[in-house]
Amino acid sequence: MADSRDEPLVLGIETSCDETGVGIVRGTTLLADAVASSVDEHARFGGVVPEVASRAHLEAMVPTIDRALKEAGVSAKDLDGIAVTAGPGLAGALLVGVSAAKAYAYALGKPLYGVNHLASHICVDQLEHGPLPEPTMALLVSGGHSSLLLSSDITSDVRPMGATIDDAAGEAFDKIARVLNLGFPGGPVIDRYAREGDPGAIAFPRGLTGPRDPAYDFSFSGLKTAVARWIEARRAAGEEVPVRDVAASFQEAVVDVLTRKAVRACKDEGVDHLMIGGGVAANSRLRALAQERCEAAGIRLRVPRPKLCTDNGAMVAALGAEMVARNRAVSGWDLSADSSLPVTDPHVPGHGHDHDHVHEVSKENLYS
Repeated sequence: MADSRDEPLVLGIETSCDETGVGIVRGTTLLADAVASSVDEHARFGGVVPEVASRAHLEAMVPTIDRALKEAGVSAKDLDGIAVTAGPGLAGALLVGVSAAKAYAYALGKPLYGVNHLASHICVDQLEHGPLPEPTMALLVSGGHSSLLLSSDITSDVRPMGATIDDAAGEAFDKIARVLNLGFPGGPVIDRYAREGDPGAIAFPRGLTGPRDPAYDFSFSGLKTAVARWIEARRAAGEEVPVRDVAASFQEAVVDVLTRKAVRACKDEGVDHLMIGGGVAANSRLRALAQERCEAAGIRLRVPRPKLCTDNGAMVAALGAEMVARNRAVSGWDLSADSSLPVTDPHVPGHGHDHDHVHEVSKENLYS
């Protein structure tokens, strides 16, 4: 058996939205997962404010990296690479992470890997359930994305099967929570209220599930509008809104569509397992219904623990370690943030720049 110390030791930086995540991974073993969240700073605005997020990342970056190194019990000079989310995400927030990653990589004389946020969400499952099957079918559901992806190689080949055409699932949770005056973020609080409600109480619509609709695309805008109008009609009539039943019925409509389309994609592609990731994958009803439907269809379900589903640095480090292990091209010093980086680009290689000559300058490790 190979010595685990031979596996790549990689630090990952994630700043695509409102969480400053720094993870350290050795191969497929998680050593540290440090997160500094600015969610409380955004709560009073009812959503993430890009400028607030960027400033919070700037303040949290160095302390969070130091905390991760301490938690992992490793020295920065021992790292085999620095990975960072290059996109998609909020441009200003991404720039903070990319700039920090470049600075550390330059100072340490280490290779730099700009990676895709969505591919990272898939790769993080390796830290919990071992190497990803190839191909892997993944359902990613978060505040900004609802996607069905098929990957035969997480470092180089990710094919979009379907995506949201309007509001992502996470956005719909936030908006309905706001209409119900439950606060921000909406996902966890609706999940909590829904547990005490009846998911069959109100027949909310299931978007894009007709025979002529796209088989794998998602739409939650119509659902969000239908729920908001139902609530407004009750209030206008002076009737009490059954918050728990609304939360349960809305949540059921979302997870019904997500799981139904994901299982269908697995069957159509002949893939016998399904991986679910992204922040909404922490939802208890989504996990339960996915398990139920996968078991009925003979599909194996892989879902990371909730902390690894939300944005974190561990997922970026996991994909970075895979890049090192598979000897993928490093990113150039001209690496930039790309807020709309397509999922078909799991990582951003350099464009002919000589990464090594810069490392010659920094062999003594400026970082101590």
